[in-house]
Amino acid sequence: MPGIGGKSVRRLLERFSPADVLAASRADLRSLDFSERQIDAILQPDWQRVDYDLSWLSQAGNYILTLDDPEYPAQLREIADPPPVLFVKGKPELLLEPQLAIVGSRNPSPPGVDTATEFAKALAEAGYTVTSGMALGIDAASHWGALSVGGNTVAVAGTGLDRVYPACHKALATEIAAKGALVSEFPPGTTANAGHFPKRNRIISGLCVGLLVVEAAQQSGSLITARLALEQNREVFAIPGSIHNPLARGCNGLIRQGAKLVETADDIFEELGQYNQRSMRSGPELPQTALDLEQQNLLNLIPYSPTTVDTLVRNSSWAAEEVSSMLLVLELQGYIAGVAGGSYLRIK
Repeated sequence: MPGIGGKSVRRLLERFSPADVLAASRADLRSLDFSERQIDAILQPDWQRVDYDLSWLSQAGNYILTLDDPEYPAQLREIADPPPVLFVKGKPELLLEPQLAIVGSRNPSPPGVDTATEFAKALAEAGYTVTSGMALGIDAASHWGALSVGGNTVAVAGTGLDRVYPACHKALATEIAAKGALVSEFPPGTTANAGHFPKRNRIISGLCVGLLVVEAAQQSGSLITARLALEQNREVFAIPGSIHNPLARGCNGLIRQGAKLVETADDIFEELGQYNQRSMRSGPELPQTALDLEQQNLLNLIPYSPTTVDTLVRNSSWAAEEVSSMLLVLELQGYIAGVAGGSYLRIK
């Protein structure tokens, strides 16, 4: 119904049963301060769209949960404006499980992708369902990380569940529908719209007991989600980063505002009262003997923030060709990562 959102639905259901809403008089609806346009929408539903929803619901693996459904997630029901209806594709029972949300940049650094993936693996292995928004970057890495260890994951979409956005995530959406759950408050047929994603974010934070921000610029949707999580009294965690890294500024700002700084998944488990002995690792440990003395000395010059080849040449006794050759070895062995602009940073 155009112009009828979650808060309007709640107003209606406080006064009428669902069936009585459709039979209400204009006078009854005016008494609830609805406009004439809203009243027209309530009294003249688009039954073709209703039939489309019911056709979608009749397909295997598709579900619709209303606010009074016992399978509607209790965590989400507690927020200020819970969606009156949830469309679910996959396993709706996962919505009742403890969930940790992971969000971050759509254009993350390679170490950011690795961090999101490894945290998702650790959280999933500890029994948490990993929840995110199926966006590019950190969201996708989080979903794939949970799936890679046979864990559970929930993706909250900003479109109807008969659409995939972004389209390049069709394989990811198929995998999540088969092994986890896709969720949306938007009915089938709803296309991507910029205004849908902030609304989607409140569901991501509302479903979870805690939210982890991996990388975020100062102006980003991830910070909106974090703010919503704080308003919903959820735990907020953030990965710190270099003061020179634009993608770390959002996380560093959250930490200044009281978010918990985390370096390992155990930091999250400890805060939530479910400490887990399995510690986070950024990747397989490589023995230092894998490097010769010169390579090790160069590694010692590379900070955990982006630095250029020219800077390394200036700070060392080697020529540019020698530095470039050793950087290639260090990158192949997983000690450093290349970032935009031809710079490198140490990752372990």
